[in-house]
Amino acid sequence: MGVVRKTKSVKLILEAVENSNQALSVVELVKRFENNMNKTTVYRILERLEEEKVLHSFTGQNGLKWVAKYQDYFSSEKTHIHPHFQCQNCGKSECLAINIPIPNVPDYHIDSANLILSGHCSSCMS
Repeated sequence: MGVVRKTKSVKLILEAVENSNQALSVVELVKRFENNMNKTTVYRILERLEEEKVLHSFTGQNGLKWVAKYQDYFSSEKTHIHPHFQCQNCGKSECLAINIPIPNVPDYHIDSANLILSGHCSSCMS
């Protein structure tokens, strides 16, 4: 990790993200660490970790911000994105290891895209 200092607060957030096999909502992280740090600190740390490409964020169906580990399969090119999946039943959110090319659109420069696929995860279909 580059310029982000590994303070106690940073370590707590990194451990939470690293130990999760799915995306975590920022609201959940704020609540989880309310006894260790305030909401502003959580948001500031998440922003720095995203700048360092330690994690990435996306906006879910409900308008909440979610964070997940930055994976090697994510394209570094701005012309590709990977989709996210949200279960309509349990709320599980996760990255899908699929690159999706963004087409060139005349007269527009696209900096980002957000693709959420929704349905039911394998646990909820059982």
